[in-house]
This record gives sequence, C-alpha cells and structure tokens, in this order.
Amino acid sequence: MSEQKEIKVPPLGESVSEGTVARWVKKEGQAVIADEILVELETDKVTLEVTSPASGVLSKIHHPEGTNVEVGQILGLVDVGAEAIAEEIKQEIREEVKTIEAKVESVAEKRVDVAAQHGPAVRKMAEENKINLSAVSASGKDGRVTKGDVLDFMENPVAAAPARTVEAREERVKMTRLRQRIAERLKGAQNTAAILTTFNEVDMTNIIEMRNRYKESFEKKHGVKLGFMSFFVKAAIQALKEIPEVNAEINGDEIIYKNYYDIGVAVSAPQGLVVPVVRDADAMTFADVEKEIARLGGRARDGKLGIDEMTGGTFTVSNGGIFGSLMSTPILNSPQTGILGMHKTQDRPVAINGQVVIRPMMYIALSYDHRLIDGKEAVTFLVRIKENIENPERLLLDM
Repeated sequence: MSEQKEIKVPPLGESVSEGTVARWVKKEGQAVIADEILVELETDKVTLEVTSPASGVLSKIHHPEGTNVEVGQILGLVDVGAEAIAEEIKQEIREEVKTIEAKVESVAEKRVDVAAQHGPAVRKMAEENKINLSAVSASGKDGRVTKGDVLDFMENPVAAAPARTVEAREERVKMTRLRQRIAERLKGAQNTAAILTTFNEVDMTNIIEMRNRYKESFEKKHGVKLGFMSFFVKAAIQALKEIPEVNAEINGDEIIYKNYYDIGVAVSAPQGLVVPVVRDADAMTFADVEKEIARLGGRARDGKLGIDEMTGGTFTVSNGGIFGSLMSTPILNSPQTGILGMHKTQDRPVAINGQVVIRPMMYIALSYDHRLIDGKEAVTFLVRIKENIENPERLLLDM
C-alpha cells in the first residue's frame, strides 16, 4: 500500500481564517509532482495556490469547488509513488490518443457525407460563392440542398435566431469572496467618507515627446518600458508633499499624517480590481517605479499577489484610460483620503496663445474625502499634477 500525504489549507493571512475552494487544477486520479499547483483557494483579499506535498497521484478530493474551508482542514490526499505516476501518465496518453483518433475519424466521415449528400451543380455553386452548405436549410429529398436553397440563402444569408428559452435569458453565478469583499469596501467607502471629485485636464505633448525620445534607450538600459505611470506616480508624490492631507487618514477623532509614500496602483486582474502597493515610491527612480509596477501587475494577472503586497497604501493612482475611459469619478480606497484617476489621451482642439491648436489631452480626476480635505487643497493638488506632467523637467529636477 502506497504512502498518503495530506493536502491541507495553509495559513490564509492575518485575521483570515476561512477561504473558498475556487478551482482544482488537478482531478482525482491524475499524476502530480511535488510542489505542483493542485488547487486555488480564494479569500476576501487574495487568491492562494496550494501545491502538492509530494509526487504521486491525487487520489482523493475532500472539498470540491465552491466549498468553504478553514485553515488546517484537509483538502485531499496524494498517493506517493513513482509507479503510480508512470501508470497514470500512460493512461492519460492512451486516452488522448483515443480522443484524437475519434476526432480524425469523425472529420473524415463528415467530409464524405457532405460530398455525397449534394449534387455536383450544388457543390459547384457553393464553392464559387464561398458558401458552407451545412449552414443552408435543405428542402430536397433525404435532406439534400437544392439550387433553390442555395439561391434563397444567398438572398437572405442570416437565418432567424431561435427563440430564447427562459433558462437562456439569465444566468446566476455566485459572487466570489474577492468580489464580495470589493463590493463591501467600495460601499463602505461611500457610506463613511464624504467623497467629492474635482477635475482638470493635462496637455500630454511634452511628456509624450520626452517618452518617444528616450523610450528605446531607457528600455535598453533598464530592461523595462518607459510608461506614463511612473511620471504620474512621481507627480503625485510631489503634490502629496505639498498637500499632506491627501496622504493622511482619519482614525476616530485623530488625523494620521503619513511621512512616507506607499502608492497603490489599481490593476484589473481576472478575479477583479486589486490595488498592489509600490512601497517608498518617493525613494525610487523612474526605472525602479516602472519595474515594480510591471512586477506587481504580472503577479496580479497571475493571481499570485500576497496580502502584504496589497495593504498599507497611502494614496492610489488608477488608470481607466487603458480601457478607453475619457472621464470618471474614482472611489476612495479606504482608509485613504485621495485617489487620482488617469484617463484616455485624446487629440482635442485647445486655445494656446490666442490660437486654436490640436493637442493630446487627458482629463484627470481627484476624488477626495471632504471631511479632511477642503476644495482649495483638492484643486491645488490637481493643479500641481497638471504642472508636473506638462513640464516633466520639474519632476527630474525635483522642483
């Protein structure tokens, strides 16, 4: 009898004791390798990957997808042994070969059937007009397509859509833990903070020219692309230093002013919106910021962000422009008191020195907690962002 190893729910993070089985990567009976990902667990903060404790075969799954589990619970069992692995791999290969052979045989039969079913004249007409005969309604004997059927199809190629059943009109899917948590946090921010949004627009001409001038040499030297996000992060930090209320938080009857700058960067991941944090961004170079954003973005898309990478931010930057958003009002990432929204850069006519010219313009937005930040400070903050982006040399010279 082979040895069995237990697959247990690992620690899920501070103050988190329960998670949900989101997806089993492996099925019962499949071969597994030590440290190979077996199952994904989802908490209200992150998605965690649980790996195999040994090489062998996943012999038992105790908790299927959608089940709530607690730290320390046994998720399943792995039968340890090289022989089991070899036999399982052989079986998988045999099944794959059978599947491929069946598909090849099915395709061959269909080709013969289609060729034999319709007359030469019909096939010739279909080939000349690039028509798939399987899409044509047949009215001939034994289900054959006639010339008239092909002509009718050419006149009205779009068939009437079948009536939708009640079941097809709706689909109910349980919210993931992360989506529930996102909903709670966003609604909580609206219920707690007095959120207002102020807008401005930025002429992106100079920063685009600078980026185009240095992007190749920058990437060659630092191994990362020069994007706009590092400029906005640096511009935000300078503005935060001038308006410290935007880098603060309210805790009871106290205001906590942060003398450090951990900037959250909103990222759209498969499991929902997440905000990984660039720590001590004020001490980073542009290249360091770009590298860290790229690293965190990749981990977010792979669902591998840790709790420590998503907590403790002092201010957030969100770029809806990558999805085409022209203007929006971002929601605060509580307990932060400010969030900067970037948007799509679009050519627009603007008046400069009495002349109407076309310039690449971006609307920017600052949502802020009016309990702590007054309109004057909010507007000043956004003006500083505008000045720094329109004159990027200010950022380079720290002015």
